[in-house]
Amino acid sequence: MSYKIIVDSCCDLTPSMLREPYFTSVPLTIRVGPKTFVDDQHLDRAELLWQMRGCPKAPQSACPSPAQYLEAFDCGAEELYVVTLSALLSGSHNSAQQARQIWLEDHPDARIHIFNSCSASAGEVLLAMKIRALASQGLPFQTVVSEATAFCTGMDTLFVLEDLENLRKNGRLTGLQSVVTAALRIKLLLGSTPEGEICKRGQAMSVKQALNKMVDLIAGDPGHVGKLLVISHCNCLERAFSLKAMLQEKCRLSEIVITETGGISTVYANDGGIVAAY
Repeated sequence: MSYKIIVDSCCDLTPSMLREPYFTSVPLTIRVGPKTFVDDQHLDRAELLWQMRGCPKAPQSACPSPAQYLEAFDCGAEELYVVTLSALLSGSHNSAQQARQIWLEDHPDARIHIFNSCSASAGEVLLAMKIRALASQGLPFQTVVSEATAFCTGMDTLFVLEDLENLRKNGRLTGLQSVVTAALRIKLLLGSTPEGEICKRGQAMSVKQALNKMVDLIAGDPGHVGKLLVISHCNCLERAFSLKAMLQEKCRLSEIVITETGGISTVYANDGGIVAAY
Protein backbone atom coordinates (compact mmCIF):
# COMPACT_ATOMS: atom_id res chain seq x y z
CA MET A 1 0.00 0.00 0.00
CA SER A 2 1.23 3.51 -0.79
CA TYR A 3 1.14 5.92 2.09
CA LYS A 4 1.71 9.57 2.89
CA ILE A 5 2.49 11.19 6.25
CA ILE A 6 1.11 14.72 6.29
CA VAL A 7 2.37 17.01 9.05
CA ASP A 8 1.76 20.62 9.96
CA SER A 9 4.78 22.89 9.89
CA CYS A 10 5.33 22.74 13.64
CA CYS A 11 6.75 19.28 12.90
CA ASP A 12 10.45 20.08 12.51
CA LEU A 13 11.40 17.48 9.93
CA THR A 14 14.99 17.54 8.72
CA PRO A 15 15.64 18.67 5.14
CA SER A 16 16.41 15.07 4.14
CA MET A 17 13.08 13.88 5.57
CA LEU A 18 11.23 16.58 3.67
CA ARG A 19 12.83 15.31 0.46
CA GLU A 20 11.44 11.82 1.07
CA PRO A 21 8.28 10.99 -0.91
CA TYR A 22 6.50 9.87 2.27
CA PHE A 23 6.29 13.30 3.93
CA THR A 24 4.29 16.43 3.14
CA SER A 25 4.27 19.55 5.32
CA VAL A 26 1.27 21.89 5.46
CA PRO A 27 2.32 25.40 6.55
CA LEU A 28 0.95 27.57 9.30
CA THR A 29 1.39 31.33 9.07
CA ILE A 30 2.90 33.72 11.60
CA ARG A 31 2.12 37.40 12.02
CA VAL A 32 4.58 39.66 13.86
CA GLY A 33 3.32 43.21 13.94
CA PRO A 34 2.53 44.14 10.31
CA LYS A 35 4.67 41.37 8.81
CA THR A 36 3.36 37.90 7.87
CA PHE A 37 5.55 34.81 7.50
CA VAL A 38 4.55 31.56 5.80
CA ASP A 39 6.12 28.66 7.68
CA ASP A 40 7.48 26.74 4.70
CA GLN A 41 10.89 25.98 3.20
CA HIS A 42 11.29 29.63 2.16
CA LEU A 43 10.93 31.01 5.70
CA ASP A 44 13.72 33.37 6.79
CA ARG A 45 14.13 32.33 10.42
CA ALA A 46 16.70 35.05 11.17
CA GLU A 47 14.24 37.69 9.98
CA LEU A 48 11.46 36.09 12.07
CA LEU A 49 13.64 36.19 15.19
CA TRP A 50 14.60 39.81 14.47
CA GLN A 51 10.98 40.87 14.02
CA MET A 52 9.87 39.07 17.21
CA ARG A 53 12.65 40.70 19.21
CA GLY A 54 11.54 44.16 18.16
CA CYS A 55 7.78 43.70 18.49
CA PRO A 56 6.13 44.49 21.86
CA LYS A 57 3.15 42.26 21.06
CA ALA A 58 3.05 38.48 20.97
CA PRO A 59 3.46 36.79 17.57
CA GLN A 60 0.15 35.49 16.24
CA SER A 61 -0.08 32.21 14.37
CA ALA A 62 -2.81 30.95 12.05
CA CYS A 63 -3.39 27.25 11.49
CA PRO A 64 -3.73 25.71 8.03
CA SER A 65 -7.22 25.83 6.56
CA PRO A 66 -9.18 22.63 5.83
CA ALA A 67 -8.64 23.46 2.14
CA GLN A 68 -4.87 23.25 2.60
CA TYR A 69 -5.19 19.83 4.19
CA LEU A 70 -7.55 18.69 1.43
CA GLU A 71 -4.95 19.70 -1.15
CA ALA A 72 -2.36 17.59 0.70
CA PHE A 73 -4.77 14.63 0.84
CA ASP A 74 -5.08 14.69 -2.95
CA CYS A 75 -1.74 12.98 -3.50
CA GLY A 76 -2.78 9.57 -4.76
CA ALA A 77 -1.64 7.66 -1.66
CA GLU A 78 -3.87 4.83 -0.45
CA GLU A 79 -3.21 5.50 3.24
CA LEU A 80 -3.00 8.96 4.81
CA TYR A 81 -1.56 9.62 8.26
CA VAL A 82 -1.79 13.19 9.55
CA VAL A 83 0.25 14.51 12.51
CA THR A 84 -0.69 17.85 14.07
CA LEU A 85 0.63 19.84 16.98
CA SER A 86 -1.28 19.69 20.25
CA ALA A 87 -4.96 20.46 19.83
CA LEU A 88 -4.71 22.59 22.98
CA LEU A 89 -2.10 24.85 21.37
CA SER A 90 -3.48 25.30 17.87
CA GLY A 91 -6.51 24.85 15.63
CA SER A 92 -4.41 22.79 13.21
CA HIS A 93 -5.85 19.51 14.53
CA ASN A 94 -9.41 20.75 14.16
CA SER A 95 -8.74 21.91 10.58
CA ALA A 96 -7.34 18.50 9.71
CA GLN A 97 -10.38 16.78 11.23
CA GLN A 98 -12.72 19.01 9.21
CA ALA A 99 -10.78 18.21 6.05
CA ARG A 100 -11.04 14.49 6.81
CA GLN A 101 -14.82 14.69 7.09
CA ILE A 102 -15.05 16.53 3.76
CA TRP A 103 -12.68 14.08 2.09
CA LEU A 104 -14.65 11.06 3.32
CA GLU A 105 -17.84 12.45 1.80
CA ASP A 106 -16.31 12.05 -1.66
CA HIS A 107 -14.01 9.12 -0.79
CA PRO A 108 -16.01 7.00 1.70
CA ASP A 109 -13.52 4.12 1.60
CA ALA A 110 -10.46 6.30 2.18
CA ARG A 111 -8.04 5.27 4.89
CA ILE A 112 -7.09 8.44 6.74
CA HIS A 113 -6.28 9.08 10.38
CA ILE A 114 -5.56 12.35 12.21
CA PHE A 115 -3.10 12.11 15.12
CA ASN A 116 -3.16 14.75 17.86
CA SER A 117 0.49 14.60 18.89
CA CYS A 118 -0.31 16.31 22.23
CA SER A 119 3.13 17.81 21.63
CA ALA A 120 4.96 20.02 19.14
CA SER A 121 8.29 20.34 17.37
CA ALA A 122 10.50 17.36 18.27
CA GLY A 123 7.49 15.44 19.57
CA GLU A 124 5.76 15.66 16.20
CA VAL A 125 8.94 14.56 14.43
CA LEU A 126 9.22 11.56 16.74
CA LEU A 127 5.63 10.49 16.04
CA ALA A 128 6.02 11.00 12.28
CA MET A 129 9.16 8.86 12.28
CA LYS A 130 7.35 6.13 14.21
CA ILE A 131 4.50 6.13 11.69
CA ARG A 132 7.01 5.88 8.84
CA ALA A 133 8.74 2.93 10.54
CA LEU A 134 5.43 1.10 10.98
CA ALA A 135 3.96 1.90 7.56
CA SER A 136 7.17 0.95 5.75
CA GLN A 137 6.80 -2.59 7.11
CA GLY A 138 3.58 -2.98 5.14
CA LEU A 139 1.48 -3.37 8.29
CA PRO A 140 -2.31 -3.02 7.96
CA PHE A 141 -3.62 0.54 8.26
CA GLN A 142 -5.42 -0.05 11.56
CA THR A 143 -2.33 -1.71 13.04
CA VAL A 144 -0.23 1.32 12.17
CA VAL A 145 -2.87 3.61 13.71
CA SER A 146 -3.19 1.62 16.94
CA GLU A 147 0.55 1.15 17.46
CA ALA A 148 1.35 4.78 16.63
CA THR A 149 -1.41 5.95 18.97
CA ALA A 150 0.02 3.86 21.80
CA PHE A 151 3.49 5.21 21.03
CA CYS A 152 2.17 8.78 21.10
CA THR A 153 0.60 8.20 24.51
CA GLY A 154 3.97 7.10 25.88
CA MET A 155 6.02 9.98 24.45
CA ASP A 156 7.54 12.64 26.68
CA THR A 157 8.54 16.15 25.54
CA LEU A 158 10.89 18.41 27.49
CA PHE A 159 12.27 21.83 26.65
CA VAL A 160 14.57 24.52 27.96
CA LEU A 161 14.29 28.09 26.70
CA GLU A 162 16.90 30.83 26.77
CA ASP A 163 14.20 33.47 26.36
CA LEU A 164 10.71 33.15 27.88
CA GLU A 165 9.42 36.41 26.40
CA ASN A 166 7.13 34.87 23.79
CA LEU A 167 5.62 32.49 26.34
CA ARG A 168 5.02 35.46 28.60
CA LYS A 169 3.45 37.51 25.82
CA ASN A 170 1.20 34.59 24.88
CA GLY A 171 0.08 34.03 28.47
CA ARG A 172 1.73 30.61 28.74
CA LEU A 173 3.44 31.60 32.00
CA THR A 174 1.56 32.73 35.08
CA GLY A 175 2.13 36.30 36.20
CA LEU A 176 4.21 35.16 39.14
CA GLN A 177 6.39 32.91 36.98
CA SER A 178 6.97 35.78 34.56
CA VAL A 179 8.09 38.14 37.32
CA VAL A 180 10.23 35.62 39.21
CA THR A 181 12.00 34.14 36.19
CA ALA A 182 12.76 37.60 34.79
CA ALA A 183 13.98 39.05 38.10
CA LEU A 184 16.11 36.07 39.13
CA ARG A 185 17.10 35.03 35.61
CA ILE A 186 15.83 31.52 36.34
CA LYS A 187 15.78 29.03 33.48
CA LEU A 188 12.76 26.74 33.50
CA LEU A 189 12.72 23.11 32.47
CA LEU A 190 9.34 22.76 30.82
CA GLY A 191 7.41 19.83 29.45
CA SER A 192 4.06 18.76 28.07
CA THR A 193 1.20 17.19 29.99
CA PRO A 194 -0.45 14.03 28.60
CA GLU A 195 -3.17 16.34 27.24
CA GLY A 196 -0.66 18.55 25.42
CA GLU A 197 -0.44 21.61 27.67
CA ILE A 198 2.81 23.23 28.80
CA CYS A 199 3.89 22.44 32.36
CA LYS A 200 6.89 23.16 34.57
CA ARG A 201 9.22 20.22 35.27
CA GLY A 202 12.05 22.02 37.07
CA GLN A 203 14.20 25.15 37.23
CA ALA A 204 17.85 26.15 37.34
CA MET A 205 20.08 29.19 37.37
CA SER A 206 21.49 28.61 33.88
CA VAL A 207 20.56 26.90 30.65
CA LYS A 208 23.40 24.40 31.15
CA GLN A 209 22.05 23.44 34.58
CA ALA A 210 18.53 23.15 33.19
CA LEU A 211 19.76 20.86 30.40
CA ASN A 212 21.56 18.74 33.01
CA LYS A 213 18.25 18.42 34.85
CA MET A 214 16.62 17.37 31.58
CA VAL A 215 19.23 14.65 31.08
CA ASP A 216 18.81 13.45 34.66
CA LEU A 217 15.02 13.24 34.20
CA ILE A 218 15.43 11.16 31.06
CA ALA A 219 18.14 8.94 32.58
CA GLY A 220 15.91 8.37 35.61
CA ASP A 221 13.05 7.15 33.45
CA PRO A 222 13.40 3.37 32.92
CA GLY A 223 11.20 3.68 29.84
CA HIS A 224 13.85 5.63 27.91
CA VAL A 225 16.05 2.61 27.30
CA GLY A 226 16.27 1.68 23.62
CA LYS A 227 14.19 4.65 22.47
CA LEU A 228 14.81 7.15 19.71
CA LEU A 229 15.17 10.76 20.91
CA VAL A 230 14.75 13.87 18.77
CA ILE A 231 16.38 17.21 19.63
CA SER A 232 15.06 20.34 17.92
CA HIS A 233 17.08 23.52 18.39
CA CYS A 234 16.46 27.17 17.61
CA ASN A 235 19.67 28.74 16.33
CA CYS A 236 21.90 26.85 18.81
CA LEU A 237 23.45 23.83 17.08
CA GLU A 238 26.40 23.71 19.49
CA ARG A 239 24.00 23.50 22.45
CA ALA A 240 22.09 20.70 20.73
CA PHE A 241 25.29 18.69 20.21
CA SER A 242 26.29 19.32 23.83
CA LEU A 243 22.93 17.92 24.96
CA LYS A 244 23.39 14.94 22.66
CA ALA A 245 26.80 14.21 24.22
CA MET A 246 25.35 14.37 27.75
CA LEU A 247 22.52 12.05 26.78
CA GLN A 248 24.92 9.57 25.19
CA GLU A 249 26.98 9.54 28.38
CA LYS A 250 24.12 9.02 30.86
CA CYS A 251 21.32 7.37 28.88
CA ARG A 252 20.80 4.20 26.88
CA LEU A 253 18.93 5.58 23.89
CA SER A 254 18.96 3.77 20.55
CA GLU A 255 19.48 6.89 18.45
CA ILE A 256 19.50 10.69 18.76
CA VAL A 257 18.36 12.86 15.84
CA ILE A 258 19.04 16.61 15.73
CA THR A 259 16.90 19.00 13.72
CA GLU A 260 16.24 22.74 13.50
CA THR A 261 13.07 24.54 14.51
CA GLY A 262 10.80 25.81 11.78
CA GLY A 263 8.79 29.00 12.10
CA ILE A 264 6.09 27.92 14.55
CA SER A 265 8.55 26.10 16.81
CA THR A 266 10.77 29.18 16.69
CA VAL A 267 7.84 31.27 17.97
CA TYR A 268 7.50 28.96 20.97
CA ALA A 269 11.16 28.15 21.61
CA ASN A 270 12.64 31.54 20.66
CA ASP A 271 16.35 32.09 20.07
CA GLY A 272 18.47 29.50 21.90
CA GLY A 273 15.62 27.15 22.77
CA ILE A 274 16.01 23.37 22.91
CA VAL A 275 13.19 20.81 22.62
CA ALA A 276 13.69 17.08 23.21
CA ALA A 277 11.19 14.26 22.78
CA TYR A 278 11.57 10.53 23.34
